[in-house]
This record gives sequence, C-alpha cells and structure tokens, in this order.
Amino acid sequence: MTDLRISATLAADVGGTFTDVVGWDGARIIAGKVPSTTDDQSVGVVEGSAALGIEADRFLHGTTVATNALLEHRGAETALLTTPGFADVIEIGRQDRPSLYDSFHDRPEPLVPRERRYESSGPHDIDEAIGAAGAVAVSLLYGYKNAAAEQELADALRERWPHLVVSLSSEVAPEFREYERTSTTLINAFLAPETGRYLKRLVTRAAEAGLPDAIEVMRSSGGLMPISQASMLPAAILLSGPAAGVVAAAAIGDVLGRDRLVSFDMGGTSTDVCRIEGGRPEVLYERPVAGYPCRMPSVAIHTVGAGGGSVAWVDGGGSLRVGPRSSGAMPGPACYGHGGAEPAVTDANVALGRINPAGALAGSLRVQADLAATALARVGGELGFSVTETALGIVTVVEEVMAGAIRTVSIEQGADPRLGYLVAFGGAGGLHATALARRLDMAGVIVPPHSGIFSALGLLLSPPRADAAISVRIEDGAMLDSEVAGIIEIARDRLRRGGSEPVSTSAYADVRYLGQSHETTVSYAPGDGWEMLLSRFHELHRVHNGFARPEDPVEVVTVRAESVGKPILTWADLPEAQPSGVVDLAPRVVITGEGEVAARAINRYGLAAGDEVIGPAVIEEREATTYLGPGERAVVDASGALEVEW
Repeated sequence: MTDLRISATLAADVGGTFTDVVGWDGARIIAGKVPSTTDDQSVGVVEGSAALGIEADRFLHGTTVATNALLEHRGAETALLTTPGFADVIEIGRQDRPSLYDSFHDRPEPLVPRERRYESSGPHDIDEAIGAAGAVAVSLLYGYKNAAAEQELADALRERWPHLVVSLSSEVAPEFREYERTSTTLINAFLAPETGRYLKRLVTRAAEAGLPDAIEVMRSSGGLMPISQASMLPAAILLSGPAAGVVAAAAIGDVLGRDRLVSFDMGGTSTDVCRIEGGRPEVLYERPVAGYPCRMPSVAIHTVGAGGGSVAWVDGGGSLRVGPRSSGAMPGPACYGHGGAEPAVTDANVALGRINPAGALAGSLRVQADLAATALARVGGELGFSVTETALGIVTVVEEVMAGAIRTVSIEQGADPRLGYLVAFGGAGGLHATALARRLDMAGVIVPPHSGIFSALGLLLSPPRADAAISVRIEDGAMLDSEVAGIIEIARDRLRRGGSEPVSTSAYADVRYLGQSHETTVSYAPGDGWEMLLSRFHELHRVHNGFARPEDPVEVVTVRAESVGKPILTWADLPEAQPSGVVDLAPRVVITGEGEVAARAINRYGLAAGDEVIGPAVIEEREATTYLGPGERAVVDASGALEVEW
C-alpha cells in the first residue's frame, strides 16, 4: 500500500474469496487485495480501493452481485404481464433436456409462480393484483416487433403504481423466440431492485470515502457501461467479474503475437475458462444462467466450482472429491487460520511446498502450514492416505475438473487445444497451469504480469461498450445492408448516450439454413455482400457442426452490433517491467508424484526480460504463485509475461 495522492483511475473486481483493486496513474500500476465482503460487496470494494491512497477521477467495477442474487433467488417479488394464452411459456420452455440421462435432474422453479402471471390485451384490463409486486416483466408475443404495445402497458403500470420496476422485452432482448425473450426479461425484472440497491450503496459509500461516484460497471460482453444503465439492465452484467479477465488475456496474447488462447482464471471459489481466437474472445448471444435462458451477449466463459478454496471431501462411495463447495474468504482454507477445519486446494498446495509454508498470501495473510496438515490428515484418515498422498490426490482431482472445463470450450466446440496457449491468472492459476496444458498437449502457458489481480487490470483495458440486436427475416441480400447499417447506428447511439464516443463498431448476422432451429453468428459489414456472408456461414457451420450444405437456402434471422469506445489504457501504455530485488529466495523442497525434489524459489519482481527459469521452481509474487514442474522452462518477455514451454 502507499500514501501517494495522485490523480488516477481505480478498478475493483470482486471474487468469491478476494476483492482485487488496482490504480493507474498514467505511469504505473498500484495494486491491492482484500477479503471479499460477501454480505455487501460494496464494503470490501470501497475499503480496498480507499486503502490504495489514490485520488482517482474514474472508478471501474466488476461485480458478481447479479449472479449471486440469481443463484440464491434473492430477487424481487416479480410479476409477468404477457399476451393472453402465453402466461405459461416460461414453464413449458423447450423440449431439450440438458441432463438427458439424469433422472434426478429438475428444472429450476420459474422465477414467477403461476399466480403472479397475468394476461392482458391492453392497458384497460391490467389486473389490479399486479400492483402488489415489486417488479414487473412485460413480454408480449410480438414485443420484439411492436415496442409501442409494451411501452403503452409500461406507461399504464407506472402511472398506477410508481413503485414498480418495469422491464420490457422490447428493451431488454428485442429478439424472436418468446420463451428465451420472456426468460431474459424476467431475469432482468427479478434482479433490477436488488442490483439497483447494491449499486446505490456502492455510490454512496464511494462518495463518503472520497472516491469517484460516477462508476462504470463491466458488462458480460466485455466492455463497460455507466452505473445508471447497469442498475436498469442487470441481465447485462451477470458475468461482469470474469469478463474483464478475458479482455486482459486477449490483450496480452496480442502483445505476444499469440492469437489462439484459452484464458484460465483460477480464483478462490471457481475457475473460469474462455476460448480466444484471432484476438477476439468467443461471444455467446444466449446462455443459461442458474438454469434460466438469458439472451444477452456475453463472453463464452465456462465456470466450474474448482478454486483455491474448494473443499476436499469423501463421498458415499469412498472416493475423494473436490468442490464445488468452497470455504470462501471466511473461514477460508484451514491454512488461513480463520477457523476453517476442512482441507481445501490451497491447503494441498501448502503441504506440497508449492505455496511457501512460511509465506504470506496476498502480502499479509500468514500461512499456517500446521493447520493445513491437520485438515488434510482428517480427510486422509477416511481414505487411508497420508497427508502427502491426500494433498497429491486433491491436486489430481481438481486438475481433472479444470481440464474438463478447458475441453468444454475447445474440443467440444470444434477447436483444437493443441494449437493454443493457456493464459493463467487469478491467485491460483499459475499453480496448476502447466500441468493442465501438458495434460491437453497445449502449445504452452502464458503467465501475465500482475496475474494475481489480472481481472481488475482487465477493467482498465476494457472499453466502454454498447450492444444492440434486432430480429429480421432476410433470405437474400436485398435488405441486408440497410438492416445492418441500422443496427450499427443503434449501437453507436447507445454508446453516445452512455457518455462515450464510438471508436469502432462491428456487426454480425445470425444465419441458418432455411428451417433450421439454431443459428450461427457470422461477422458482416455493409458492403460485404450476400455471397461473402454465405461463404463465412458455410465455413463456420462446417467447423462448429462438422458439415455444411452450400446448396441449401439460407436465411438471416437477427442482426447485431457492438460499438466500443476508448479504454483507459492499452497494454502498450504499460511500462516495461524493471527488475527489482534479488532473484533467488531460499530454496525449498516441493513434492511431486515422483517424490520430493529440491526447487528454486524465485522472486518474480527480480526477473528481467530474457531471463530463464527451469523447473522445478516456484515463482512468487505478492498476489499469486507460479509452479514449474521438473523440466518446464519459463522465459521472461519484455512485457513481464512468463512464457512457459517444455
């Protein structure tokens, strides 16, 4: 921490265990890490940011408050207002079954029970009982085409009951498919009051602490939006936190000339992975969140419950399991000394010597190796394992869970992981990255500088962003350019209304074979032409689905646009890393599957560009640790990144 009083930008990213804070003064990065305050994230965000001692004029924020509220069903009492005959569409859903052979799998309960679903043919027959709700979702059958009808209902609702928070499908997700559109609108209405209260508290606390109160919030799609917009559109920030790390991973890949990547963000509670190709993260325009379809653009992050705090346990069949339950920030892993009695992944890494048994996590949390050993012995006793065997088993199990996540975003989507690099960050990412990359035969590993607070840094690298989409029906090129030009202008206008000027705008078309029930999103700019669109579509369809039918008729069903402004900084703005301090720390013993080995312990801040480290080695920094197994070779790039191969 520092007492400097300088003009800067602050960025705070909330994780399940730690809240990472970063300041940028135009010349250097100043960072800190504090335990997350799960009851009210704003407490940790403001206290951690204020502790940097920076006089800031901008404040950026990545949050999990909307996600947590949906997972825990902590939303408003919500009502649904829809077209007569369609009140049950959210319960009927689709015929697809995500867990086809799991007889115990149940769909999540609808966010709105049957008694709070109302049908209306117009403002004149709105049921008076609707006024008892806290929020209302209005989703008419043809709301994506006729916004005026939904707006008329909204005006009538607000006139009668000013307290109601009203979400319209024509504003939230103006696309065809009534089930998905209604589900997204309901999610937004359900979360808006809770998210709005949190963001209001954050603004108030920030102002009281002398921090900027004009806060910008990370969108799921990889850009920033004003806090006022985030309060009204919480469905757009469901993946707010992890999205910033993906943006940063793409940025470091661009610096290193690596355009095929998988970002690997391992924190205390979970691991998030995302495929990046051609410098652009994979983006989804619909995904389930807590089992509910959400038709909002988001980086294609896949999350598993495997983090440093993931708890090891023995199941009914006598097998060792790890996660998805986490010990969180409090009590945390046993080695934190906060009362945790169950062994976590962090405890296993301490016992194996990969985390310094006499060190301090995040610069201040003193490791208590004896408590880690006691917790490991407790679970090991159930299995007949020693402490070391238990620790190795925990690492093996959690790495297989994480390897499965990487397979999901690569092999299962037609992408070959052997051509890509794993970008490892988060407090625990560097401890497991090389083992995962080798298991999947990947090209190598990149451990960026500031890896322990990388998602917070990603907020600084993220541009202001606005997304727009509208459903169409185009079967030839006659209307395509005008529709795309129109959606581009809508996205640009939304960005300007948020206070930013567009720097670039990209457009896309959702394309399918006529009669097909799913679409492929294809990049398109006015003037590219119908034939170019068809060529791109057939090729992408072949990659994603294994076949293409160039002779079949094709239709465009939705056009999309994303408009971005100028980020606070680019990677080129960051100064080249300058070595400081000694390189070698006291060597120590680490334990591998083959037994004990003597390992170098390295101060990462002492390394200079071009330096080489050959494993076994442990490379330590304030907020993270990187482990190199025997024979693995890390070279320091001018950017400060470690490029690891074997």
